[in-house]
Amino acid sequence: MDISGIYARESSTLGRPAQIGVAGGKVISVSFPDSLPADTESEHNYLDTVLDAIDGAEVDLSAVPIGLTVSTDQRSVLEALRNVPRGDTVDVSLLVRMAGLDPEDDDSERIVRDALASNPVPVVVPDHRVRDGPSAAPDEVVEALRRSEGL
Repeated sequence: MDISGIYARESSTLGRPAQIGVAGGKVISVSFPDSLPADTESEHNYLDTVLDAIDGAEVDLSAVPIGLTVSTDQRSVLEALRNVPRGDTVDVSLLVRMAGLDPEDDDSERIVRDALASNPVPVVVPDHRVRDGPSAAPDEVVEALRRSEGL
């Protein structure tokens, strides 16, 4: 299903909706509004995958195509993070190296932290797997994902 639009559905695990934006067959945003928007559709395979991940199912998030509109450095960080398997974690310094950034450059850690904090597709790009970094998802989403993965 590659119909562009906004899709949202209540998450029983979170007690709030999960919402995705899809354009050109790619997920371009994941968010968690306080209430279910009236103008959204509720059925999309990618939304199912996001909700399944939050509920603790073993899903392959790397199979969900994403469209990132971020800087090249931030893109390298988020793409590298997609390679961290379910149930594993990394720290910011390892993610610096995984993204091909210079570990000796003070700006590299800032780039990683900025990429994590502004991640447009949390859950799909699993920033909850970074032990000492920020997440773009609300705390309860991060906690639910970490619990479901035994982190």
